[in-house]
This record gives sequence, structure tokens and C-alpha cells, in this order.
Amino acid sequence: MIHFATRLDQKLSNIRSGHYKPTDFIIADAKDGDMGSGLAATGFERSADGSTSRHRTRTEFLDQIRAVVAQDIVDIMLLSASNLELLHERGVFHKSRVKPAIRANDTTDCWGGVRHGRYNAHPSRPFRTASISRVMYGTSTPTPGGTITGTDLGLYSVTFLNDLEADARALEEFAIFRQEAAENDFRYFLEVFNPNIETGMDREAIGEFVNDSILRCLAGVTKADRPQFLKIVYNGPKALEELASFDPGLVVGVLGGSAGTTRDTFELVHQAERYGGRVALFGRKINLAEDPLALLVLMRQVADGTIASEEAVRAYHGDLAKQGIRPKRGLDEDRQITENVLKPGLMQKAA
Repeated sequence: MIHFATRLDQKLSNIRSGHYKPTDFIIADAKDGDMGSGLAATGFERSADGSTSRHRTRTEFLDQIRAVVAQDIVDIMLLSASNLELLHERGVFHKSRVKPAIRANDTTDCWGGVRHGRYNAHPSRPFRTASISRVMYGTSTPTPGGTITGTDLGLYSVTFLNDLEADARALEEFAIFRQEAAENDFRYFLEVFNPNIETGMDREAIGEFVNDSILRCLAGVTKADRPQFLKIVYNGPKALEELASFDPGLVVGVLGGSAGTTRDTFELVHQAERYGGRVALFGRKINLAEDPLALLVLMRQVADGTIASEEAVRAYHGDLAKQGIRPKRGLDEDRQITENVLKPGLMQKAA
């Protein structure tokens, strides 16, 4: 199977070869929330005065994705298989340097956004909806060296709970997925969530547990079946630096988590890059922003090191003012770091 080169391929090559520079830092927009939240994943349609009256429709959500792809700043656009299909029909990725990817599985801890749902009260369980061959080829029949009509890249998610039965089952499902991916010449990146239930560990201990669990589960996996990179929760500088420095061949990225303040968004990009992360995959931080396109411009600049995180907040508010868009928070509030894991010397206790 021929893999068509994108900006992502070049950046991963630079990172793995030891020639990384800040401009190689990878930014992904995670627009796959419909796999876990349904209607609420689209975010809110906002008026210039800051008011919100309804969630975006699917069409409006797809239009927003089209605009982000056309902007050509993000390196990866992560989607549900069904939305990727529609966007391909509309030619959104034709000749684009943005790499489309799909969520290849949807573990139950992703279902927390369902309105009135109580899934997060239960330990995560493996689950998978998407068909790899369908994602790659649609209704056409795969042929050796054939043309990919969907994508050859997906995200696979695992949640380790420090529970023997649950974690063994998760690893068995991961092995099944890797076999199917190998049969289809399908590449993937691996998302590892923190435990979604009480484990008795504080945030620092969870970081160590997750790091060890990642390295343990990949130790028996040869290069051909290894993930392109990791997507993990940012558990602080110590945990990220430990994992990122352990194996130069293992590219580590961070997920965005809750929306937070605009300073939280920029600070997470800054700290991720500073402590060895090479990828930022943000969903709500981008999707719920007043102006996602303006936010992405400044995320790129923060990653490149051309602007500091607090200065970027001021620039973002300046952009909003020029467009007559009322921010959700005033500048003084929005320039505060509110996520404890991002605050110097503070480690949030596990919920």
C-alpha cells in the first residue's frame, strides 16, 4: 500500500531522526467528539455578543472543519469515520497537507459527553465501532497498491485501571486491533487515558503508573506494529519528561482535556514542547473557543517559541476585539492558569 506523504510524515521523520526543531511540533484538531458525545460534540453556535442558543448542526460542524483544514495550520484532523466520509465526498482533503485520521475505537470512558448518561461512573471497557477496511476504501474493494479513499491513520485508545481482569482484556483487544491494522497496512497512534475511576493514587503516582503501563504494553510489539506516536494526559513535567526521554524512538503527545482558560490552552502547548512532548491533540480547547482559527494561529506561534503563553492570550483578545467578538472571559480572568497540573509546584490529586 502506498502512503501518501503529508506534512505529518515529514515532521515525524525529523523528530525520529534527531533533527527536531520547534516548527516540527505537531498540532492536531480532535473533531471526533461525536464518537462519545453525540449532538453535544459539535459545540455551540455563538453570536458576536457571546450568547449561545443551540448546538451547531452537523452541517455547521463540518463547515468548521472545512475552514480549519483550509487554514492549513493543523497537521492532523481527527474525525469520526462517518464525518470523514462526508468530508471526502466534498473534496475537503483533496491536495491538502492536513492528514485526516479517524478514531478507530471508542472505549466507554469516551461516552461521558452523552446527555443524562452515567457511563463515567463505571470502569472503562474496550469497544470498537469503526471498520478499518471500510475507513480506508469505502465501498471499493482493496487491491494491492490500491488508492486509499479514506485514511490509513487512526487513533486507538486504551485505559489502564490497575485492575488485572480489566487491563488484560484491554490488552487482548489491543492485540486484535493491531492484527487487523497489520492486515490492512493501517497506521495508528495510541491514546492512553488516566484511570477513569478511583485508584487510590495521586496525580504523580498516576503519571508513573501510566508511563510504566505504556512501556510494558509496547515492549512485546515490534517496529512494524508500533504506534506512530502517543497521545496521553499531561501529568506534569516530571512524568512527561521521564517518558519522552526514555526512548527517542517513541514520540509523545498530550491531549487537551477540558476547555479551561485560553491561558491553559497556550500554557499546555508550551509545557508539552518544553518537557519533551512533540504533539498536541486538542479537542474542546479548540472547538469551544470563540474563534478557533485565531486560536490555532497563536497555538502554532507558542509551539514555535515566537510568543509566550501569556502574551498569546493578550494577542488572542486583541484579535477578538478587532472582529467585534465578545470573549467568554475578560482578559484578566482568561490569562490565569486554572489547571493545577500546569501550575508550578502543584500536582492535582486524582479525583
